[in-house]
Amino acid sequence: MNFDFQDLSGTFSTLDIVVALALSFVLSATIGWVYRFTHKNVSYSQSYVQTLVLVGMVIALIMLVVGSNIARAFALVGALSVVRFRNAIKETRDVGFIFLVMAVGMTTGTRFYVLAIAATVTICLVLIVMSKMNWYKLDVQRQVVKVQVPPEQAYAARIEDVLIEFCSEHELVSTESVRAGALNEMYFTAQLKKGRKSGDLVSALNEVNSGQRVTVLTGYDQTDL
Repeated sequence: MNFDFQDLSGTFSTLDIVVALALSFVLSATIGWVYRFTHKNVSYSQSYVQTLVLVGMVIALIMLVVGSNIARAFALVGALSVVRFRNAIKETRDVGFIFLVMAVGMTTGTRFYVLAIAATVTICLVLIVMSKMNWYKLDVQRQVVKVQVPPEQAYAARIEDVLIEFCSEHELVSTESVRAGALNEMYFTAQLKKGRKSGDLVSALNEVNSGQRVTVLTGYDQTDL
């Protein structure tokens, strides 16, 4: 029995492999540092950033293997389609970084080295500028107001009057019965008027709801009485 062993690595040189993998590592690592530098929330994950670097290098390797061979491309698509990811993306910007390192891996793997470097530098600078200048920030602080009142309709009207006095806008989200129907719990979204404090709103609501529970939640504080 004859075995015909054929190594196809000769379709690209050792230098191509080294340059593609090394450059994809450097550029993906740079993107990872930019992600770390511009991240502002508490959901930062070291594992996610390391995965960004890994994805960039793996995509570069895949593109080296595929080359211009359509059959290999379809074979790899079929093989990768069995992979299922269970982890939910915590922030929408994380998806953008995944696509960025994939693009870097594709460009380095297909040996568009100048394009890969130029795109990484340009996009990373844009990300840093947007982060430092705080672009697209919306300075609107909204509150979630939860009020428990007796089921009589008069109490709901009093709550509305207080919200009109303290809030520039408000909207009833839901009403549900609690404590076996002894109380109604009303949920509102609201925006306090300038100069008004959430503690003052809680005090005013307590005066008209027979001393039942009132909760005001904001993006910055919580007042619960």
